This record gives sequence, structure tokens and C-alpha cells, in this order.
Amino acid sequence: MSGDAAATTDRRQVFSTVPFTLLLGARREFSEGGRARLVLDARPELENMLGAVHGGVLATLLDVAMASAAVSKLDFTMTAVTLGMHTNFLHPGRGRLTADGEVLGVDDGIASCRARIVDDAGRLVAHGQGSFRYLPHR
Repeated sequence: MSGDAAATTDRRQVFSTVPFTLLLGARREFSEGGRARLVLDARPELENMLGAVHGGVLATLLDVAMASAAVSKLDFTMTAVTLGMHTNFLHPGRGRLTADGEVLGVDDGIASCRARIVDDAGRLVAHGQGSFRYLPHR
């Protein structure tokens, strides 16, 4: 494998090395062409006082789904950091949660994205929009 191919492979796998997403147990199902999907199984240590997944966990899933979509839009040649995000929480998140993110557009190095989280029954748990600045890998 050439050096360029190895670097591309490493960039594509960086998600699986982020300590916070590992701690949460979030798994990336795919990230390609400006779209991404994450899955998380609820567990007691992620719950709030209502026995649902804490809103901070849901916001993180939305954020990471959008950022994953953003970096896939540029074939992982850059990283993306969150500039701003707006989140709406609609229903308690329980069971397996699926977050789908997509890039709406890119202008002047900033990706506009949206994401949504649904539960196993297909109920919309939360949705959000955000802006992400592209930066070179460190």
C-alpha cells in the first residue's frame, strides 16, 4: 500500500479512536459522500432522571453525525470542527438510537449540516442543524 493510501485509510478510521465516542459506545455505520450514520444503544449510565438517554448524549450524537458527514464530503482530506449547533429534543430517547447526518452545502470552508435521531420505532427523538469549519489534519 502506498503512503497516500495508508494515510487515507488512517483518516477514515479516526472516528474509532476518539475517546469520548468510545466512552459513549457510539458506532459509525457509514460516512460517505456527505452523509453519515451513527448508532448508540441506550444503557443506564447514559440516562437522565426520566430513564431516557441524557440530552447531552443526544446532542453529541447529532454533532458527531454532522461532523462525520462533513468530513466525508471532502473524502476525509480535512477535519471539521463545530462552529455552532441548534438542537431540538422531541421525545425521550430509549433503546437503540440511530443518528443520520448530512451536508446541506459548503461555502468558504464551512459546511452547513443537519442531523436527526430516531429510536427503534422510527420516532423522531431529536434533530439539529450546525455549521462546521474545515481544518487541516494535525
